[in-house]
Amino acid sequence: MELGFIIVIFLIGFIGSFISGMLGIGGSIIKYPMLLYIPPLFGLAAFSAHEVSGISAVQVFFATIGGVWAYRKGGYLNKSLIVYMGVSILIGSFIGGYGSKLMSEEGINLIYGILALAAAIMMFVPKKGVDDIPLDQVTFNKWLAAGLSLIVGIGAGIVGAAGAFLLVPIMLVVLKIPTRMTIASSLAITFISSVGSTIGKITTGQVDYGPAAVMVVASLIASPLGAMAGKKVNTKLLQVILALLILGTAIKIWMDIL
Repeated sequence: MELGFIIVIFLIGFIGSFISGMLGIGGSIIKYPMLLYIPPLFGLAAFSAHEVSGISAVQVFFATIGGVWAYRKGGYLNKSLIVYMGVSILIGSFIGGYGSKLMSEEGINLIYGILALAAAIMMFVPKKGVDDIPLDQVTFNKWLAAGLSLIVGIGAGIVGAAGAFLLVPIMLVVLKIPTRMTIASSLAITFISSVGSTIGKITTGQVDYGPAAVMVVASLIASPLGAMAGKKVNTKLLQVILALLILGTAIKIWMDIL
């Protein structure tokens, strides 16, 4: 790999992982379009949708480790939520990751566009009172959580994401989980999800290991830094940043599809 190519890939990984650590997402919602569109702007080789989804899957696995480690103290990790949603999304992401080999480039981008649009709509739904609930008194519908995470896992596995950009609005809007607990727990669930999608991508030969390694190094540095920053930022601001990020990505993807 050329030095310029390595620098561009590293910066994509660093910026995406910092934001993902801060917002409790795996980062594919950011890095998927960045990997698709930024390298060609610098005259570098363009990745295919299959290559981008494979690189994203591996990178998310390592980015979420750093984020969870930063949130391990303070009571932000809801173990029951992580188990119910984590097991379901792991099954779904493996199915999606393995089955994506049978899909066309256009099909993968279409699935990504649908997921991003659904997440954007949910992020703009009012979330009154969710941050007034004490962390030790949080309750949720376990089977609803498991069923929704299974569906998210299948779709996210297809695009090489871990699904956190959909999990976060589901946890905030449907399950009524406080923002900081949502961010911390979604990182843990995303880590579990990334195991399934990563295995699916590797076993079907969809991973370009050179760029993936560069992204992993960037992730391990940036994700904990983002998580520490996220603890200090107002929860309403975190929700607004994530909503705008998802909306912008959804618009860009749909412009390309249409």
